[in-house]
Amino acid sequence: MSNTNVPVAGRIAGLTAQGLYNKCLALAGNLWWTWHPEVIEVFRSLDPIRWRQLGHNPIALLREFTPERLEIRAAELVLYTRIDQAYRRMNAYMNTKTPWAKRNVGVLGSQPVAYFSLEFGVHESVPIYSGGLGVLSGDHIKSASGLGVPLVAVGLFYNQGYFKQQLDVDGWQQEEYLDTAVENLPLELPVTPKGEKIMVSVETRTGTIYAKVRQINVGRVRLLLLDTDLDQNTPEDRKLTSRLYGGNNRTRIRQEIVSGIGGVRALKALGITPGVYHLNEGHNAFATLEAVRQRMKEDGVTFAEASSDIAQKTVFTTHTPVPAGHDRFDSQLVEEHLGPLRDQIGIDHSHLMSLGRIDTSNHNETFCMTVLGLKMSRYANAVASLHGVVSRRMWHCLWPQLPEEKVPIGHITNGVHVPSWMAWQINTLFERHLPPSWSQDSYSPDEWEAVQGIDYGELWETHSALKNLLVAFIRRRLSRQYRRRGEPDDAIDQARTVLDPQILTIGFGRRFATYKRATLVLNQIDRMARICNDADRPVQFVFAGKAHPADTPGKEFIQTIANLRKTPQFANRFVFVEDYDINVCRHMVQGVDVWLNNPRRPLEASGTSGMKAVLNGALNLSILDGWWAEAYDGTNGFAISNGTSHADDKITDERDAASLFDVIENEVVPLYYDIDEHGLPTRWIRRMMNSISSLAWRFSSHRMVADYTTEAYLPAAGGTSCKVER
Repeated sequence: MSNTNVPVAGRIAGLTAQGLYNKCLALAGNLWWTWHPEVIEVFRSLDPIRWRQLGHNPIALLREFTPERLEIRAAELVLYTRIDQAYRRMNAYMNTKTPWAKRNVGVLGSQPVAYFSLEFGVHESVPIYSGGLGVLSGDHIKSASGLGVPLVAVGLFYNQGYFKQQLDVDGWQQEEYLDTAVENLPLELPVTPKGEKIMVSVETRTGTIYAKVRQINVGRVRLLLLDTDLDQNTPEDRKLTSRLYGGNNRTRIRQEIVSGIGGVRALKALGITPGVYHLNEGHNAFATLEAVRQRMKEDGVTFAEASSDIAQKTVFTTHTPVPAGHDRFDSQLVEEHLGPLRDQIGIDHSHLMSLGRIDTSNHNETFCMTVLGLKMSRYANAVASLHGVVSRRMWHCLWPQLPEEKVPIGHITNGVHVPSWMAWQINTLFERHLPPSWSQDSYSPDEWEAVQGIDYGELWETHSALKNLLVAFIRRRLSRQYRRRGEPDDAIDQARTVLDPQILTIGFGRRFATYKRATLVLNQIDRMARICNDADRPVQFVFAGKAHPADTPGKEFIQTIANLRKTPQFANRFVFVEDYDINVCRHMVQGVDVWLNNPRRPLEASGTSGMKAVLNGALNLSILDGWWAEAYDGTNGFAISNGTSHADDKITDERDAASLFDVIENEVVPLYYDIDEHGLPTRWIRRMMNSISSLAWRFSSHRMVADYTTEAYLPAAGGTSCKVER
């Protein structure tokens, strides 16, 4: 019972302290809150310091409150109405079918899409992702929820997630794996139609792997996560789902049979009959074989008939032109882990191996998961137009009888979830100037034309405020970094004053794979020093990103950039922010002036971080690769090089570096520092407006999911492909 002496201004009639607490728990229990700034602000205001310390986790924060203490705090901040309104909005959202869904989902209403991915990046408080693939998956299911596409997502629950990154005093990356406080995650244990808890099992030649099924609600989408941390498993298998992208090939194939085969079995146990299987990369391609097994068992059809049927229902998305990104397993590993399933579907080992081989007669060729995914799907797509060209060339070997341009791999360009990545300050600005329906129709070009009419000063003031927030954030992070590793006081003092909000700021945040060429800006070190330290038009850089634990060259790139702070010419011009995650990315794309992306073309499949920067007014400075090859029009950002690559990578790197320096010196810097009589860089602001109005709608994940629905899901489910209704 609440303390009757506590002031309860604003209390809603009949709402007790426990009732208030329960509504907050309900809000925290569905990741719908992660893309609603007004709900985030309610949680943050309860205790801003602890909110930050707890990694923006509302469940962890609420665990520190009793209902009575929460009521007191809510009374102090007059939060009753805001909490009640948010709760009502969420319930209305959950119980309403969207107009778009009424017009477009068709047969999916009774047989949903089963979306498989090995990682999901929905929010930093749920650390089951490593980078771009996971964040893309998270944005995909958020937009499926927003559009009302019937979809259930399937993955693994990693109780240690991906590693925490720290740099030592020499700038060398150190990895640390921490157990996640499961009690602080919005996890449920789903039950069968009979009300029973679910456990699935996957048989191998050397024993059975068991997994329980957890569930996280992401708006209207159920995210099912398989967890092998069970007493029934061996110590090895209990740790199987502990870490993302850890271990050797044996660990990887065991994770992938749990995710793929176990995932399909979990859907079956829940009474879900998918109309479509969408495989996000080859990691989950074993799901198709389990779907074939179930079809054979239930309907008495042959393997060939079942394979044809399941392939018709399968959509396969490939994300990488880099060979290391395609899992391959030797014959012995495949037989150990797929042997029992092979027995049940009635094919021999040679036949099974042929499903994952390019040359089916080559018994020395390993089993490739991407090949399996391509063979077991009737719709395959790359994630950008240029990536489609690259993928058709890369996998032409599977269809040698066809001309390269006829290889059946299309493309649906990636997009990003607008509400998740747009700063609330920008959102508020757009609410005043864009049509009322803009946030619901974020993939419609007409809604974004009004950006051109925003007052220059208002847009620049909003951007400047976000840039100041970024600088403050980086100073806090660097101070903690330096203090943690025992650096001298003068280094910590330097961290507290690093970066100048008035200086042109270029951001680079992504995985530190060597082909992404993070150190290209250092190709001409003396020239870069002159650019950074120009007395009238200086430039500063913010870097962040992780290298895979086994990627020594990538770690060397990080060390090179991180140690620039120790050199006089770059001490206040280059900073490296540790432990890149969704939170760091959000700050960077919302606060920098320019977003830099300079991979070695054509190895960037898409590059969604640049799309996030667009939403906040940052201009892209990028190689014409991935999404930028189809986005750049000469007025909405900057291009590095002319879209060609030399046969010799060294020559390509030299050419691209020269172009990068030329563009920074002759285009970016002059435009940014061209100030009018009102103190505004009007030509720069005009380019910001061109960027937002021409790109924000095109590279929205709502547009992406709408395209998947009409171009892939409906045909796969037996519906009719049609142009999406805007």
